[in-house]
This record gives sequence, C-alpha cells and structure tokens, in this order.
Amino acid sequence: MRVSVVIRTLNEAQYLSDLLEMIRRQETSFDVEVVLIDSGSTDQTVEIASSYGCRITYITKQEFSFGRSLNRGCEFSTGDILVFISGHCVPVDRHWLQNLCQPIAAEKVTYTYGKQIGDDDSNYSERRIFAKYFPAASAVPQEGFFCNNANSAVLRSAWEHNRFDEELTGLEDMELAKRLVEQGHKVGYVAEAPVFHHHQETWASVRRRFEREAIALRSIMPEVQLSLFDVLKCVIRSVSSDWRSARRHGISSTTLLQMLRYRWNQYLGSYKGNHEHRVLSHAAKQRFFYPEISKKAEQDEWLKPMRRPSPNEGK
Repeated sequence: MRVSVVIRTLNEAQYLSDLLEMIRRQETSFDVEVVLIDSGSTDQTVEIASSYGCRITYITKQEFSFGRSLNRGCEFSTGDILVFISGHCVPVDRHWLQNLCQPIAAEKVTYTYGKQIGDDDSNYSERRIFAKYFPAASAVPQEGFFCNNANSAVLRSAWEHNRFDEELTGLEDMELAKRLVEQGHKVGYVAEAPVFHHHQETWASVRRRFEREAIALRSIMPEVQLSLFDVLKCVIRSVSSDWRSARRHGISSTTLLQMLRYRWNQYLGSYKGNHEHRVLSHAAKQRFFYPEISKKAEQDEWLKPMRRPSPNEGK
C-alpha cells in the first residue's frame, strides 16, 4: 500500500528539514512519497524540499484556501492513504507514520489524527490545549467528528468522494470528518502517532487563528454561539486553571501575563469570528490565510530536559 505525505507550506524553512529527516527515518511497511504544496514561500522552503527529493507543486495566493490547497496536494499525489502534516510539525519517533496509517489499512476507520504536543517553545496555555484535545489514550474509532489536519491521514477513496471544502477559513478537517461520519465512516484518534507542533506566533496571529476557525465553525456547527459574557467567563476560568496548574507543576518559563494574553487573544478571536456575518473580502481572506510571519515567538523554557532534539544535530 502506498502512502502520500502531503505537506502544505508557506515559509516553513525553520522546521522543514527536521520534519523531512524524520519522515525519511520512519520504520514502516508502506511505500512512501512526500508531496509539498507551496503557496509562495520566500525563504528556503522549496530548496529544502528539493534536497530531500520531495515532489513539489504550487498554488497561488490568489487561489489559496486551506481546503483548496489540500485538494491540490491530494490530486498531485499517488497514495492509497493521504497523510497530512503541517510544515511546522515534527514526528516524535520513527513509528509515527505506521501507527497513524495502520488503523486505515486495517479498515478500522477511514480518517485518523494523531497526538500533538508542544516543546520548550510553546506557551504553557497552548500546551494545556494540546493536552485537552490530544489525550494519552487512543480511541479507534472515536465518538464524534473532531479531527485535526496538522497530523492526520485519510483513505484516498474517501477523499475522492468527499473533497475538502474550499471556502472555509479553517477547520476543513472537522468539516470533512463530520460528512464522513454522517455517511457511516469512522474517525480514529491515535495517541501513538505524536508530533511536536511549533507555533511561532505574535499575539495578533494567535487572535487571527482562533478568529478564522470560529468563522469556519459557524458553518460546521451553527448552534455554537459565543457571547461577551461567555468570553469573560472562559478567560477567567481558563486563566485561573492555567495559573493553578503552573504553580502545581512549578512552571516559570511561561509567565502569568503570557498565559493571560494567550487566553485573551484566544477567546477574543473566537468571539469576533463567531459574530462575523459579512462575506469575506479579498483583503480579509489575505489576513486570515496569510497572517504575518513572526521571526521568533517569546521563548518558553518549560521542561528543558524534554527539548526536542533536531534529527539533523551532529550532522
């Protein structure tokens, strides 16, 4: 069985070589190809991909949406199973690919997604979000249709009959999973397929990410409504919980103010997206699809002993 690893990129040079090196090192029974779909990188992304022998295709900024980009990458690929991984995610071990795809190959599920964790660059609040949505135990199949394409795989034949929605501003993974579940397919969560997920974002980028996802969520789950009271309640509860957890675990690398700012931007963005009623203009789409690229997010030194080593260290 052939697997196509599809990587969607825009200026992903910082972690791309580590990602491709870990893909190269995977111990798997599958025949593997790596496909890159780039949307206008101006750094060394394409050169790095070429040096690793990736098959490369392109999409313009004018055409770009998250769903359209993935559909183009899938069209360009040849695998029986389509694997999606973000250009700023890096597999934790050499068994990631086999573990992620095996439930599909065994016909237990149609769509899988794997665990995501942060490392020493991650805001503590974000690490707690990862822990909430990507728990320690697998569920194959799971209940519901949550899914995340930063680390996922889908049966090609299912994608061919249910392509990604090209108009959504995000959450194209959940929208596809919802349709598949409604058709009788199953989705599985694989905790044994973990990746490090690096978000190098400004506060404005954090807010925009949650805003565009909330806009998409309105189409997927229109019953979800978020009031200003809900925002204040969520900020207070989540920040209090983050602070208590940080004190309990002796966390000092992410400051209390940084946790507060993360949660405020998370819920403010969610509120704005939940109440966005106008049709998105071209300028708005550019803002959501092409947020500013920060050089380096504020350094988080939490759990330094667990720092993710680069697969290329020592070369």
